[in-house]
Amino acid sequence: MKILINTPSLKLLGGVANHYLGLRQFWTEDVKYNTVGRRSSKRGNGKYWLPWDIVKFIFRLLTFCPDVVLLNSSLGSSALKRDFIFSKISRGLGFKVTIFVHGFDLDYAAQINKGWVVKNFNKASLILLLAESFRKTMQSWGVKTPIRLTTTKVDDALLERYNPNQDREFRNKNILFLSRIEKAKGVYEAVDTFALLKPKFKDLTLTFVGSGSESEALKEYTKTKGLSDIHFTGRLDGEALRKEYKNALLLLLITHGEGMPTVVLEAMAFGLPIFTRKVGGLVDFFENEKMGFISESLEPKDFADAMVPYLENKDLAKTVSLYNAKYAKDHFMASSVAKQIENTLKEYIK
Repeated sequence: MKILINTPSLKLLGGVANHYLGLRQFWTEDVKYNTVGRRSSKRGNGKYWLPWDIVKFIFRLLTFCPDVVLLNSSLGSSALKRDFIFSKISRGLGFKVTIFVHGFDLDYAAQINKGWVVKNFNKASLILLLAESFRKTMQSWGVKTPIRLTTTKVDDALLERYNPNQDREFRNKNILFLSRIEKAKGVYEAVDTFALLKPKFKDLTLTFVGSGSESEALKEYTKTKGLSDIHFTGRLDGEALRKEYKNALLLLLITHGEGMPTVVLEAMAFGLPIFTRKVGGLVDFFENEKMGFISESLEPKDFADAMVPYLENKDLAKTVSLYNAKYAKDHFMASSVAKQIENTLKEYIK
């Protein structure tokens, strides 16, 4: 099967680019990537990208002649309008289209012209989504195109030579928060959760891995609360990121909304119990207590109370750790996700 995939520049390493960068070595079908949008992180870059990308896209279609074009979009940005243009071009030239909707902003969805959205989605051959709730929403609008669920992935290379049963000692009482440092990711709730736990667990630490617009404000917030043992590493990758996963006892992500947060899948693969919220695709697989704690709550006290048994009981933390590591290995590794996407496309694109 020949598959043409529109992706952002892999050099930018955003969520979608990172997803396809990790899948690239595991495709077994004839897959080619076609870069669209900005080519660098420099401000102003890509101002005139659309006309050039349309010309290049048509050239790729006519020379590669794919069985299916896989477009990657988001319900919550201008990317949707852009990808509907690519969809129309593809179908006009006789090529079938699958649209993978990575982001699903419910506030944006409440304001859009649903008739326009439904009309365009119904012209695709297949839609890929990250959560059952997203599928129900789109079907309630009147989307009739087949919808299949998929997932983000864990890079196999990240787990090379790592065995959670042997390499995790459960001695460090370090809470890991790994995401962009933004209000919507629950960074202030994370600090407040830590503040509730610190008086009881003197050796407890909290590590923020990531960067974002709230970084400096969050550091000031920790100072005003008189908290120590909170560390900020900035954005990490490679061995430095592996080290933070290995040194953590728990992952805390009190995010306000997500599709399928890769950080949760990676943390599970490293054997961390997860403390998070019922958002996006997490709802479709997360097993409360077996995997940690998941709740609709945004209250720090609820998360602090849920963490106490894991901080007090090393055996409990280890049991959940091994369960999570096995589940992630069976469901979320890039090698498995690439094959799942290929099989889904072959099933629906005939």
